[in-house]
Amino acid sequence: MDFKGFPKEALLFLDSIRKNNNKEWFEVHRSEYEEYILNPSRAFVQEMGDHLMALEPTIDFEPKINKSLFRIYRDTRRMGANKAPLKSRIGIIFTQGSSGSRLQKSSFYLHFSPDELFVSAGVRWFEKPLLDAYREYIGDEERRVALDKLLKNIETKGYKTIEKGYKRYPRGFSPEMPSVDLSLYKGMAVYKILEPNLIENGDLLIETLYKIYEDMLPLQRVMYEISLRVKEE
Repeated sequence: MDFKGFPKEALLFLDSIRKNNNKEWFEVHRSEYEEYILNPSRAFVQEMGDHLMALEPTIDFEPKINKSLFRIYRDTRRMGANKAPLKSRIGIIFTQGSSGSRLQKSSFYLHFSPDELFVSAGVRWFEKPLLDAYREYIGDEERRVALDKLLKNIETKGYKTIEKGYKRYPRGFSPEMPSVDLSLYKGMAVYKILEPNLIENGDLLIETLYKIYEDMLPLQRVMYEISLRVKEE
């Protein structure tokens, strides 16, 4: 299944979800979801995954829901979750690492909506085991300073680091330590936001993403190393 790009109807369909966010509407339009979103997403995962293996041979991808693809239905059972049943943005993930939640693995990630194409690498938020492993890793001054330098280098190429999540330094870190602000992060990832219509040009999308992920690869590798430090509970 060759990836030709997402049809122009894909973004229009996601915009329609915003105006008709209910299960009844979706079931009537399920075939459009499959044609405009799901089937092209499967083809994209295979094509992009094959390219990413040139950057990182151990990257993991599978063009299935709950693997590289996410469900269109939102989990509304979680406290504080958005209660709209349908998602109006489509997420796709390529992970590295064999165990644990896919969102707690170092990954190449993207999502698209009528508003943006969001591209990132790393881990966007830490659960406690990975947070502990991250803080243990940056507890070493040499590693912490090297990571800070790495992030600054990536930022010079036009990317952004996600915002800090904490205001106080955690135990074991103090203001006089070099690059200590790295301890204030709840996740560690870099990202770039592109125009959403890029998804309609298959060759250009793959080419653009490959270059972005190549630039982000140094952080991807650090986060993978940190993920290997997670201790079994």
